[in-house]
Amino acid sequence: MNKLMPAIFIGHGSPINALEKNEYHLTWQKIGREIPKPRAILSISAHWQTKQVSLTGAKKPETIHDFWGFPQALFQIQYPAPGSDWLVGQVLKSIENVYVDTRWGLDHGTWSVLHPMFPGADIAVVQLSLARTLTPSGHFALGKLLGTLRQEGVLLLGSGNMVHNLSMAVFQEVAFDWALDYDACLRRWILERNTEKLINFEKNGPAAKMSINSAEHYLPLLYILGASQPGEAVKFYCEKVTLGSVSMRCVQFGGTD
Repeated sequence: MNKLMPAIFIGHGSPINALEKNEYHLTWQKIGREIPKPRAILSISAHWQTKQVSLTGAKKPETIHDFWGFPQALFQIQYPAPGSDWLVGQVLKSIENVYVDTRWGLDHGTWSVLHPMFPGADIAVVQLSLARTLTPSGHFALGKLLGTLRQEGVLLLGSGNMVHNLSMAVFQEVAFDWALDYDACLRRWILERNTEKLINFEKNGPAAKMSINSAEHYLPLLYILGASQPGEAVKFYCEKVTLGSVSMRCVQFGGTD
């Protein structure tokens, strides 16, 4: 059996992290240096939601600047990574009823992380959408199916935020107690492999409702959890809550030896 590529969830936070050489940017750079170079990357971003499961199929996916109100330098960043017919084909072998979208590109959930992680943009990237028709357990099940791609040198990358409530965010370096508490719960459940708690987050009470007030930033984590293997090493990065209500926690399964 080929050595497994790691499966990684990145708390991406603000798009400005692609530009500023802050602790998040530098940590993502470090991850890119330390893990084996992937054959290709399959990214599941919080910022592409569709009716059915979809894949990017463009040979040269566009860099999508899907935000506003940031410095012009951020809008000038391009991430010209190629697409991959091979990876699209591998995904289509793994899961059924997938639409291949040749017009969608790489949104900031993907490129703002990969720009520091793999600045050469020389690794093929394909994005997988979050299908609105799937339940949390359905997203986890897809991650499990896609986990076999790790044997083929594919880096599975989830990009979102475990705790994400912009309606309560403040533009300060502070952390609300409820956000810290739920972030700590998620850390514990990940280490315990408590998939029941992690998948059924809607049943975890008021703290979960405040921490995951809309699920799209949390759901990419379920793909990475599904793709992980029992007994794999778990490594956390950026264990911090910022803006009051946004966890920047990242987690890596495997790839540490």
